[in-house]
Amino acid sequence: MNIAAERARARIGVDLYHQMIAAGDLTKNDRVELIEGDLLTMAPIGAKHAAVSVRITKLLVIAVGDTAEVAVAGPLKLGGFSEPQPDVVLLRPRADYAERIPEPSDALLVIEISDSTLGFDQTTKCALYARHGIEEYWVIDVADERIHVYRNSVESAYSERVEASGTEVISPRSLPELRLKVADLFGFSITQ
Repeated sequence: MNIAAERARARIGVDLYHQMIAAGDLTKNDRVELIEGDLLTMAPIGAKHAAVSVRITKLLVIAVGDTAEVAVAGPLKLGGFSEPQPDVVLLRPRADYAERIPEPSDALLVIEISDSTLGFDQTTKCALYARHGIEEYWVIDVADERIHVYRNSVESAYSERVEASGTEVISPRSLPELRLKVADLFGFSITQ
């Protein structure tokens, strides 16, 4: 990018983003999210992505009970210039989410379901979540039927990364009693 083009870039802050929503300049039909001051169009949701979203939501709601809130495709405020809309977030139970957007200290686990956005979710969003102190981030890879687990945020990266697939069982560190078999997310279960 040349210098003139870089200088022409204007970052949108979270406050302006919310003003645009309140004024009707942005609506739910726009399907955008604010990432580092840029309004980015969200990828369309395909059938497999939607099916995995339904399954993970059902499994999490049943598993967490009252120990956490399960937020689906809701906003997460990350500083003054980012408000992504992760596919699923496990939130600490609080009564004030109707008055404010959840922030990193509220998030027990952030999950992105990747159908066509795997590279973006594993680079840009991964660095964004780490930079803002999200301690655990999962990327559900729909195509390869696996989960990439990122833990222990340090600056703009995670110090731990593991992959799970098939009959492997994973648990978020903040809720170790929650045990998910990866295969259950993809509509099949392999017997051990």
